[in-house]
Amino acid sequence: MGETPFPLHTAHVHAPPSWRCIDFISDIHLHEGLPRTTEALGAYLRSTPADAVFILGDLFEAWVGDDMRSQAYEAACTQMLSQAGQRLHLAIMVGNRDFLLGPDALQACHAHNMVDPTAIHAFGKTVLTVHGDELCLADAPYLKFRAQVRQSTWQQAFLSAPLPARLAQARQMREASQAHQQGQAKIEGYADVDEATAGAWMQAVGADTLVHGHTHHPKSQPFGLPGGTRHVLSDWDLDHGQPRAEVLRWQATGFERIPLV
Repeated sequence: MGETPFPLHTAHVHAPPSWRCIDFISDIHLHEGLPRTTEALGAYLRSTPADAVFILGDLFEAWVGDDMRSQAYEAACTQMLSQAGQRLHLAIMVGNRDFLLGPDALQACHAHNMVDPTAIHAFGKTVLTVHGDELCLADAPYLKFRAQVRQSTWQQAFLSAPLPARLAQARQMREASQAHQQGQAKIEGYADVDEATAGAWMQAVGADTLVHGHTHHPKSQPFGLPGGTRHVLSDWDLDHGQPRAEVLRWQATGFERIPLV
């Protein structure tokens, strides 16, 4: 598989000297059918000692426009995030589920927009952060779909529809995505981040560490380039099956996985 060029829109965050603790989470997939998961996120945001929390995509299971904040559940989530955003540096990267999360919602959450990818410079190191879907090069059908829905013309047309119609279309898209993932898992396993391309991206920003979500297979392993490491974040679900929720914490001493269940 050929490498994709490193994105020109890469952002850089330089941690101020006052930051002593940085947390990474992703793939919370918030929706009103996950009350325990939602409560756990709120409890974590209220209690974390982190100076900064970076959410690397798929905070919401679906986000069909910033007017979703008019819905009772999403309004409550916005309030929860806003309280955290006023206490610490909260940054949100969109994922494949909530890529329509826009500036109005981010402002209401007191959250910073986090570009995908973003290089974070802290504790004398550089860490490259991505959601991860763009680097799953083996999943060609998804990448074709991703290119379509990230176009401004497609988004403008979609957002022009009434909210109920957008919610219905999002349900259909989610069901199609789940069917695709189940079929892919039976045939070849879920597509993973392409290591060669990820390594080239890491090298381009001088990072020896990659942090990403999306694949729902949490692990820490050598990856990307000689001496390189990747940390794959856990998805969260405390409402179905085996409970899972985990934070990746970065301090001057290194990385640590913090289980919340």
